[in-house]
Formats: sequence, C-alpha cells, structure tokens
Amino acid sequence: MITKIVSKNFDIKDSHTLEVAKKNGAYKSIDKAFKKKPTDLEIEISKSGLRGKGGGGAPAGAKWCLVSTSADKSYLVVNADESEPGTFKDRQIMQYDPHLLIEGMILTCYAINAHDAYIYIRGEYKFLADRLNEALKEAYEDGILGQNVKDFGYRIDITVHRGAGAYICGEKSALIESLEGNRGNPRLKPQEPSPEYFFGKPTLVNNVETIATVPFIINEGADAYKAFGTDKSPGTLLFGMSGHINNPGIYEMAFGESMQDFIDKIGGGIKNGKRLKAVIPGGASTPVLSAKEVKTAKLDYESMKEIGSALGTGGMIIMDEDTCMVGALKNLLSFYHHESCGQCTPCREGTAWVDGIIENMLNNKAKEDDIELLSDISKTMNGKTICVFAPAVAMVIDGFILRFRDEFEAYITSSKEAINV
Repeated sequence: MITKIVSKNFDIKDSHTLEVAKKNGAYKSIDKAFKKKPTDLEIEISKSGLRGKGGGGAPAGAKWCLVSTSADKSYLVVNADESEPGTFKDRQIMQYDPHLLIEGMILTCYAINAHDAYIYIRGEYKFLADRLNEALKEAYEDGILGQNVKDFGYRIDITVHRGAGAYICGEKSALIESLEGNRGNPRLKPQEPSPEYFFGKPTLVNNVETIATVPFIINEGADAYKAFGTDKSPGTLLFGMSGHINNPGIYEMAFGESMQDFIDKIGGGIKNGKRLKAVIPGGASTPVLSAKEVKTAKLDYESMKEIGSALGTGGMIIMDEDTCMVGALKNLLSFYHHESCGQCTPCREGTAWVDGIIENMLNNKAKEDDIELLSDISKTMNGKTICVFAPAVAMVIDGFILRFRDEFEAYITSSKEAINV
C-alpha cells in the first residue's frame, strides 16, 4: 500500500543536507527541465493530472497556466502555513527533504516565468524555518540558486517568511495580504478563473506537497505519475493518522485505497482493542464519517465527495467508541471561534454562537430547539462570506448532526431532566 514519491528520502540519515540529497538524485531534474521551453513543463504537469494537495484538489496545471499567461512578471508563493488541525504532512517534507521542495520551486518558477519566490511558513514552525534557511544557504553556495541557476542564465531567489500564527492565513489570498504586510484577511474573488496577485503581479500559490511532487513528474514523466492512483485522482498523497490509532504518523499512498484497510493495516487498528466510532477524513474542516461509512470509503477526491465528505489534506482524525461526539464538535468549534478573522458577520457571529450553544449543551443548559438552531445558523454561514472558512464550519456542524444526532438529543434530554430536578 505504501508508495514513496515525495517521501522516498525521509528515512535516510541526514537527508535534509545538500550532500545527502544530491547523492539521492536531488536537482537532477533542473538539467532536464532548463533544456526545454517553460511551456513544456506546464504541459507535462497538466498531463500528469497533478492536483493541489493543500485541501482543495484543484488541477495544478490549470493554475500554472493562469499565471504564466497573465503578465511578464510573476511570483511563486509556497503555502507552508500548515495550521489545519489533524494535518501535519508538509512539515515532514520541510524537515526531512527541504531540498526536494526547493527543487520543485525552481522548476515551477521556470515554468511560470518567476524569478522571486516565497515560502510562507506557519509561525510556530521555527525549527522548520531554520531548516529551510539552512538548505537555502547550501543551495546558494552551490550555485543552485541565485543570479545564475546551475549556469543556465536564469535568476531565482527564494525567501522564507514566518507568519504570526493565524490559521486564516492558510487561505491563499489572506496569506498574500499578510505577505504584503497587511492584516491577513481574505480577499474577494473574481467570478472568472484568475491567479492571485502579490503587489499587483500574478502569483501562483501552491502548498508544500504539491510543489515537492513536481521533480518526480519532470524526471519520470506524466505517465509515470498517472500510473498511481485513479483516473480522476492520479498519483499519491501523504496521508496522516492521529487520534485513537496504534500507529499514528504520515504515510504516502496512492489515491483510491480503502480507508478501512489503511486504518487496520497501516495504522495498526484502534488503540486498546476498542472499536472505531468515527473518522474525520481530511483535516478538521471536512465532514466526519461514521464507522459504517469508513468500511466502504475510498481515499480519493471523488469517492469522498460521493459519501458526503471531502478528502481535504488527507489528515485523518480517528475516534474510538468512547468518544463523545458533542465534546469533539465543541473542541473544533472552539478552534474556529478563535481563528475567525472577523471580517464577515456570518462567520464572526456564527462561530461564536454555535460554540456557545454546544458549550451550554455540555453543561446541561441545552434548549429544546438547539439542534434546529445549529442547523439554521449553519445555513446562514454557508456561502455568504468572502472565503470558505464559514462554509467549512457549516459542513463540520452538519456532518456531526447528520451522523450522530442521537448524542445531541441525549444532551437535550439530560438538560431537561436537570431543570426538572
């Protein structure tokens, strides 16, 4: 089940250093790529079917083309603001193979005619920011970066920028606002497909794992990448498991595998011999699945959508039979309440409201119509804000109520009994 493309060097001693990275094939793709036209790289990425691995799953090639055809100057920004609860895969790349990310950035810059690139990294990831800067220093000293990339006459400079701990800056337009020195609030989006803009210039924003996949595709070809996964979800993903699981961690696997097999065979099953109750499949912002749904679930974008959830980042949060689902939802809503940027009223007021309702429920202060009220607030939050933060919260609420309504009803009953006493 394990398929190593991005993670192939993770277990090699000192894999983060340039010396070891080059012994294991780092930067070989540059010699191949720079002898081609930039458009050839775009075509290869499009043919490979590479999809963004930061949660949305949008076709990478289409995004690249929007930037390269927009202006004579463009930027690349790598989204390393990994703040989604349950998601911890990008940090594995930055810790164990930072040169793979740098190599992918060089290839991407060449493809979209960019000379300046940025890695916007989660502020709490100081160790990883330092590791990236060490790798960048090695690359500059070796002539891999700078005014004349590997003597091909092309300049590329990469800068690491630490965020200030705001979850909302994982949203690409808020990330760019922050990078420009402004408050990290999301921007309004045009109706037509369009790139992001950094200081008025078209900018490609992709996450760490997406860019780290590029060297394999350029080296081995689109068909080699498409040999893994499914027709609509080709390739691999770094899937994560956390929670009540015997073998938590990050495992690279082709799309389309069985979720149940992944949990049992790779994850080692549920801790302490308990039964599985629920799984949040792709980071905290994806609708929860019941144990029954997990049995037939496949780990690809289309399959997850068909059963009413989303693959997201592939970060699975495993919950056993003893988990209180109302308490689990409260944990998530407290996070969203805290992290809403407050720009849009439905999100600012809605996240606070639903958080308070669940808190009252847990404290035996629930009201008869609280479930209906939660659903009503959810509808108000969905599709009526600038970014997808509030709609994601709405989907989380709806997923918990849909699949575990009886537990919410039990708290309402308990509150009634407490009042009558």
